[in-house]
Amino acid sequence: MDQRLSVKKIEASQGALLRELRLSALSDAPHAFAARLEDEVHKPAAEFEAEAIRQAGSETSTSFILFADNEPAGLIGAFFDRSPERRAFICALWVHPKARHAGGGALLVRAATDWLARRGARAIHAWVVDSNVPAKRLYQSLGFLPAGKGGPLPTNPAEWETLLYWPVGSCS
Repeated sequence: MDQRLSVKKIEASQGALLRELRLSALSDAPHAFAARLEDEVHKPAAEFEAEAIRQAGSETSTSFILFADNEPAGLIGAFFDRSPERRAFICALWVHPKARHAGGGALLVRAATDWLARRGARAIHAWVVDSNVPAKRLYQSLGFLPAGKGGPLPTNPAEWETLLYWPVGSCS
């Protein structure tokens, strides 16, 4: 059955939804993220509410939410780091298992990369856990290339992550 998919930038009132999606992602794929479920689950709701408010109004950091048939089904973050180079990153890509293989991951990545490109990004980076083969394939299918950097995942040094990048303006 085909799902109607849409992506929307986070709104200031969506702190509870941000928490729900982040905890779902960490429960579903704890190996794929730099955050840990046991840390995030104990954060007060007010922290997620403040984060949604901040991201909704920020020009340097935000999140996008995937909806499948009007139900929340995924999340991605987009931000500029604080380095002098002001590097652009996408992070924490997750799609609910019921909505996978329907194009939602690509929609989220495109929404985040478009948002960063409109704010001046020339290249967009993403750290991907090497064991997350579906995510690596998705990024490669969208034109992301190895950046030649990698290292252990901060929350699980047994897992390795690789930095990918997408040159803005390249075909995807």
